[in-house]
Amino acid sequence: MSHHTQHTHQILRLCAAPGWGPVLIARAIATLGSPGAVLDATAERLRTVPGVGAERAKAMVDSRPTSGRAADGELERAAAAGAQLVAFGSTDYPPLLAQIPDPPPVLYVRGSWDPARLDRYPIAVVGSRRSTAYGIEQTERFAHALASAGLAVISGGARGIDGAAHRAALRAKGRTLVVLGCGVDRAYPDEHADLFAKVLELGGAIVSELPMGTPPVADNFPARNRIISGMALGVLVIEAGEGSGSLITAQQAAEEHGREVFALPGRVDSPTSAGCLRLIRSGGAVLTISPADILDALAEPARHHFYGTHAARYAPIPTPDAHPTPPPNPPQPPQPPQPERPATHQAILAALTEPRTLDQLAQATGLEPGALRATLTILELQRLIARQGTRIIRQLHG
Repeated sequence: MSHHTQHTHQILRLCAAPGWGPVLIARAIATLGSPGAVLDATAERLRTVPGVGAERAKAMVDSRPTSGRAADGELERAAAAGAQLVAFGSTDYPPLLAQIPDPPPVLYVRGSWDPARLDRYPIAVVGSRRSTAYGIEQTERFAHALASAGLAVISGGARGIDGAAHRAALRAKGRTLVVLGCGVDRAYPDEHADLFAKVLELGGAIVSELPMGTPPVADNFPARNRIISGMALGVLVIEAGEGSGSLITAQQAAEEHGREVFALPGRVDSPTSAGCLRLIRSGGAVLTISPADILDALAEPARHHFYGTHAARYAPIPTPDAHPTPPPNPPQPPQPPQPERPATHQAILAALTEPRTLDQLAQATGLEPGALRATLTILELQRLIARQGTRIIRQLHG
């Protein structure tokens, strides 16, 4: 068993202990030093972990004789479904998600997966399942523009706003990630099976923390929402009524995850706009009327994320036994074709045949100044362009 697989196997064994959820598992690893140390610890030693009493310590110890077989079975079921398992503490675990207080111990993933390369600039787009025509129109407008600017669009695959966000990102030839409240081997809702297949075909990914075969029950979705906000630099709420789950996602994003929150205003007499209007009025979200508003606001968080200095409210939990490099020549599943470079990126790079000012680039590309500045920030972070005084040049390796 490779080090990477052994690490995943150990995490799965921890998950098999009754009463042990993401918070306790993360605390135990931080306190005792590694998943293996947690598995080897006596009940007395386990009780030194904050929040672990005698009952939970006993549950962990008692689970050990059977947890290995349970982990084996989960790895086999995932492989049979074409899914990979990404364990907390591994090098391919999403870095932003690792910073939240209750990171999923394991992610089940179908599709293309390389967060450091493919998902450097993720944005979550959430909203009502009972969306209006206005909500769908604006979702398509925003998600298409953000995907075209190079951001990965994350949503929950549900009816309404979620589905519209995924479809718009695909039309923009961008990347989109579906975070499910069920196992990744299930399609929920059923009518989105074709959409999910297209996401996989066009280089996206389907993600869940839930074991294979888990049905989509209501209790799964609040926990699913924390993954959506935890993986993203920011969260855009398109439409949300009072009491909407999207408002919980927005609150988690701002208060627990230290993320930017954006909200789209709607009709003052529309129930589906009530939540967004309340977020804006209370200062819980940035009033957003254009994709350029988001790109401008995320320029600084994106810079921190790119250089590994993202100022999250919670620091990453250390995992000393995380494998720093993958094992030599690991078997790789077949990868679908990767999305092409967004059209806005191509237009800017094509125009940089010589050093140009911002005004000259705007004239050459036809891009609105706010969107142009934000996209230039992304290209600069990717080291495809550089600035020389007031002029912008294309890097030779780009």
